[in-house]
Amino acid sequence: MILQTGMRTDIPAFYAKWFLNRIKEGYVLVRNPYNPSAVTKYRIDPEVVDLIAFCTKNPAPMLPHMDILKPYGQYWFVTITPYGKEIEPNVPDKAKVIEDFKTLSKAVGVDSVGWRYDPIFITEKYSLDFHLKTFDKMAKELCGYTHTCVISFIDLYKKVINNFPQAREVNKAERIEIGKIFAEIGKKYGITIKACAEGDELKPYGVDCDGCLTKSTYETALHTKLNMPKRKGQRGACACFLGNDIGAYDTCKHLCKYCYANTNPNSVLHNSKLHNPNSPFLIGSHQPGDKIHVARQESWIDNQLILG
Repeated sequence: MILQTGMRTDIPAFYAKWFLNRIKEGYVLVRNPYNPSAVTKYRIDPEVVDLIAFCTKNPAPMLPHMDILKPYGQYWFVTITPYGKEIEPNVPDKAKVIEDFKTLSKAVGVDSVGWRYDPIFITEKYSLDFHLKTFDKMAKELCGYTHTCVISFIDLYKKVINNFPQAREVNKAERIEIGKIFAEIGKKYGITIKACAEGDELKPYGVDCDGCLTKSTYETALHTKLNMPKRKGQRGACACFLGNDIGAYDTCKHLCKYCYANTNPNSVLHNSKLHNPNSPFLIGSHQPGDKIHVARQESWIDNQLILG
């Protein structure tokens, strides 16, 4: 199975100690965000967990502990964007994140780490020309350390509108120009540009629109075939294989203005105070009325088919 860690929060950046404890204990308990008394227990064991998927803006806290992750397949998405502290107040300096990305790539292999440059939005400060120039500089730095960069354009969810009211949609002409030029830049540096949940609009311009956390992504990271069950993405335009996420909403302390996973900073502060690195839950602990469901888990690796 694939164990997700990053659709709801940034575990490597803020909860690395907790996650390492969960690996040592061999299990994790996860509340259903829409039915909190429904708890799923996942076993964390390489016999049943083929790959752990991470999404982070700061892999640094996990880098000293990569030996603990060695028994597991891994795929890391590291988000590196050009925005300043007024947009991403608690994201580390981007030059430092780029260097940590390189260290991570050397540790897990170039097939197991991807770059996310998203969400893309346009303002007077972060103009179209600014994005094109900055992306080229970043791609040059990351050349040879990843084969993949995922892009997406800002979605104006209710949470986003509340926390980032000045945001506007990126119009079609802007999306096409970005997709076209990014694809050209990616080709120059050996990086495939993939679009996340953007349909096929950018496909004619050289952008891969087949999904970012797909069966193929995982198989390439593992260098083996997987017999995965069919499963839909979380959004209609999403082709990714998602699910089995052990994170929790309203817990990411990056506090990015465009975040869809946080309701507001006060909720994050409240939940952060309930975090105990020794608890099987990311936030809080057992509560009266909890109903624990043990997840059905099995390895999906097809040992008959090994990729070269």
